[in-house]
Amino acid sequence: MSAPSAANARAALEAVRGEIAKAVVGQDAAVTGLVVALLCRGHVLLEGVPGVAKTLLVRTLAATLELDTKRVQFTPDLMPSDVTGSLVYDARTAEFSFQPGPVFTNLLLADEINRTPPKTQASLLEAMEERQVSVDGVPRTLPEPFVVAATQNPVEYEGTYPLPEAQLDRFLLKLTVPLPSREDEVSVLTRHADGFSPQDLHAAGVRPVAGRDELRAARDAVAQTSVSPEIAGYIVDICRATRDSPSLSLGASPRGATALLSTARAWAWLTGRDYVIPDDVKALALPTLRHRLQLRPEAEMEGVTSDSVIHSILAHVPVPR
Repeated sequence: MSAPSAANARAALEAVRGEIAKAVVGQDAAVTGLVVALLCRGHVLLEGVPGVAKTLLVRTLAATLELDTKRVQFTPDLMPSDVTGSLVYDARTAEFSFQPGPVFTNLLLADEINRTPPKTQASLLEAMEERQVSVDGVPRTLPEPFVVAATQNPVEYEGTYPLPEAQLDRFLLKLTVPLPSREDEVSVLTRHADGFSPQDLHAAGVRPVAGRDELRAARDAVAQTSVSPEIAGYIVDICRATRDSPSLSLGASPRGATALLSTARAWAWLTGRDYVIPDDVKALALPTLRHRLQLRPEAEMEGVTSDSVIHSILAHVPVPR
């Protein structure tokens, strides 16, 4: 069987967004962000208060793509081996054998990642960056594709451990999942009154509409999306402006610039172009950069946010013609 064309792959991923809407109401930006992350082989941090369908969103995405998915509920007593796996002694053979942890999957849902201590959070670092885990000095490769979709409650909530900067930087995107509008919330209640169950996506009509072949073809097409030197310079200027901002103690690193390049390419391809324009960069600047910036305490007290800093930078950095 021949590989799907780029056009067929794009149509399949468009269908994914429509299929997710059967289960999740009014979170189009988060859905698009997850699709962009899959195209870029990146990881996603979903932030929102409890009960806004973050977990349902990730489970539905896995169902539409026929990907293996596992869920880990992060708690204060979770150990690193509970995520990565461990060596188990087999009395019959008198040998230790490796028992894989839930990280050996395609789409890992790390639920409430900031409710576990830093040691366990750090157990994901190697998996996210190297796409492998080392247990007893032996590296073990993770399946392909491998994407971490981590949910977190806003940091001011009780019982949370803020993610360290090094780990935040490993996430390609940070997507905020807001409370629904009144109209969307009425739609959610109507669906539940009609018998919708978040535990039974099949009954809700959610079907696989794309597979690994389409995802592979889409990633290849994104990699061919051209970026002019002017656009590359525009991305660098935006990231350098964050380092000079008086409101920030930490700006975007070169990894942040390459991440913005990747996400802008994916967005350009999803919208039907094989080249990147400034609007693609602007569209993905917020979710790609917001978690890589650190505000100065005095700016935070004045109500400045990472998003407002990025908006200001986008308004002042000259756009290439």
